[in-house]
Amino acid sequence: MDEIWRPLTAGDAEPVAGLLRAAEAVEPTHEHHSVEDVREELTAPNVRLRDGSTSVWSGERLLGYAMAVPRVEANPEHRMRVELQLHPDHRESGLGEKLVGWLLRTGPQLHAQTFPDADLELHGRAHENQRWYARLLEANGFARLRSFATMRMDLGEQPVPRPLPGELRLVGYAPEHDEAIRDALNDTFAGHWGMTAYSPELFRHRVTGSPAFRPETSFLLLGEHGEVAAFVLSAFYESDAAATGVRELLVSYVGTRGELRGRGIATALLTHTVTVAREQGYERATLGVDESNAHNALGVYQRVGFEVTDRAYAYVRPVP
Repeated sequence: MDEIWRPLTAGDAEPVAGLLRAAEAVEPTHEHHSVEDVREELTAPNVRLRDGSTSVWSGERLLGYAMAVPRVEANPEHRMRVELQLHPDHRESGLGEKLVGWLLRTGPQLHAQTFPDADLELHGRAHENQRWYARLLEANGFARLRSFATMRMDLGEQPVPRPLPGELRLVGYAPEHDEAIRDALNDTFAGHWGMTAYSPELFRHRVTGSPAFRPETSFLLLGEHGEVAAFVLSAFYESDAAATGVRELLVSYVGTRGELRGRGIATALLTHTVTVAREQGYERATLGVDESNAHNALGVYQRVGFEVTDRAYAYVRPVP
C-alpha cells in the first residue's frame, strides 16, 4: 500500500468526519461528529494544522491522523493536547506507531516555539471503549492519570425545583456578557487539572461563537455590580440527535465563583437550566466531570439527578 503523508487542512473536514464515524461504529464513545463539527475544530485559533498535524492517505482515502495542539499558557507545565485516530481496518498495520512517533517528535518542536522554559507534558484522552488507543499510548510511555465521567439525566420527569439566591439576579445569556462570562469561567476553573485560561478569540470560537452554543438554554447569576457570580453554558449537537434520535442538551460549563461555593448555587442554577431544557423539548441532558474535582462537582450533579454512564481517561507523558 502506498502511503501519502501530509498535514491536515480545513478542507479535510469531510474525510475526517467519515473516519470518526467508522471508529464510532466499532468503539462507541457516544460522540457523533458532523462535517461542520470537524471543520470548527480544525479552524480553532489554537490549532496549527501546517506544523501541528499529520495525516496518512491511501489514494483519496484517509487512513489516520494525529494532531498536537499547544496550550495558550503553561501553568506551570505546558500540557500540550495530542489527538490520534486510525481507521479500524488499519490498526494492525503499524500506522499507529508511526503516528505516535510523529507526535513524540512534533510535540517538542512546537513546545520550543511556545513555552521553551516550561516543562512539557503530552496529554491524550481515551474513552473507556477505545482500548486500542489506550494500549497504544501506554506502549509509548503514556500513563493513565485521571478519570473523567460522562453523566446523563433523563428529562422525562420534572426536576425537583431548588431556590435561587435572592441577592443574585438571574438572566439568560446575552452577547454583552461575553467578557464577564470569560472572566468568571477562567477564574472558576483556575487551578483545575488540565485547564488553561481562555483567550477572547478561543472563548468566542469554542464557546459562545460555536454553532452548537445554545444561548436560550444558558443562564447567569449576576452580582450587584453586574459581575457574573455563577453560570451554566449549554450546547446542542444536531449530529448527536441525528445519530441517536434523542434531543440531548450538553451542559458545557457549570461554575460558581470561589467565595460563593458551598451554598447550593450551582445545584440551583443547573436545576433551573435542565427544567428549561425540558420545557424546550430536550429529552436528556449530559455533562462531563473530572472525578477528582476538588469541589465535589460529581456530588453536585448527582443531587440534580445526573448519573454516571461512561468514562474517559487522561494519559500523560512527560517529555524531558
